[in-house]
Amino acid sequence: MPLVNKKKVYDLNKIAKEIKLPGAFILGAGAGPFQTLGFNSEFVPVIQTESEHNPPVNNSYFAYINPADGGCLLEKYSKKHHDFGCALLANLFASKGQCGKVIEVKAKRRTGQLNFVTCMRQALGTHYGNKPVGMGGTFIVQKGKVKAHIMPTEFSSCPLNSDEEVNKWLHFYEMKAPLVCLPVFVSRDPGLDLRLEHTHFFSHHGEGGHYHCDTTPDTVEYFGYFSPAEFLYRIDQPKETHSFGRD
Repeated sequence: MPLVNKKKVYDLNKIAKEIKLPGAFILGAGAGPFQTLGFNSEFVPVIQTESEHNPPVNNSYFAYINPADGGCLLEKYSKKHHDFGCALLANLFASKGQCGKVIEVKAKRRTGQLNFVTCMRQALGTHYGNKPVGMGGTFIVQKGKVKAHIMPTEFSSCPLNSDEEVNKWLHFYEMKAPLVCLPVFVSRDPGLDLRLEHTHFFSHHGEGGHYHCDTTPDTVEYFGYFSPAEFLYRIDQPKETHSFGRD
């Protein structure tokens, strides 16, 4: 922003090597690889990157707007896409994909204004203070509905210079459980101009996109597993920055 830079495209196999974790299992949220898809989309990465002994595996999804009726289309990556990339931006959690200790979180009936991820992020911030704590994982919206957005398939030809302008460009939807969400969040920014939380989701009933919050506080139920990160990597940090469009 304010205008798209189409030169910013990334290969997750290369990213895994850059962070010294070839063969990494990667999940999170980002922008789909328009350079191979031919259009803009919400990227839901579920990827095992390539290593010396194993080929990469891509079980990712991408959500995009149906040009016929403006609804949501959700597609799983297949061999026809030949792609392990994303574009523009991404918030990713990388691990060895092995068994280990995790944090289990169950919650239902939202009583405040903050969404599920923000509540966890702020709780970490309250406890750890100035020490940044990053986490990634997955949670399921088991019951209820959520507010979500999907970016248009065509990039904006007009500069987007505020949250209001970004929200006018985005398409918003209400989507129903069950939804599989892949959050990446950091309790505080240690001076790297981070997006503090980013969550995309997919489902098995054709809905997916960017998670904002639930719209059914009395009936919503969340269930998730999360793991703390050991390292934080900032790749290709922009020289010119902004504070909008990060909800």
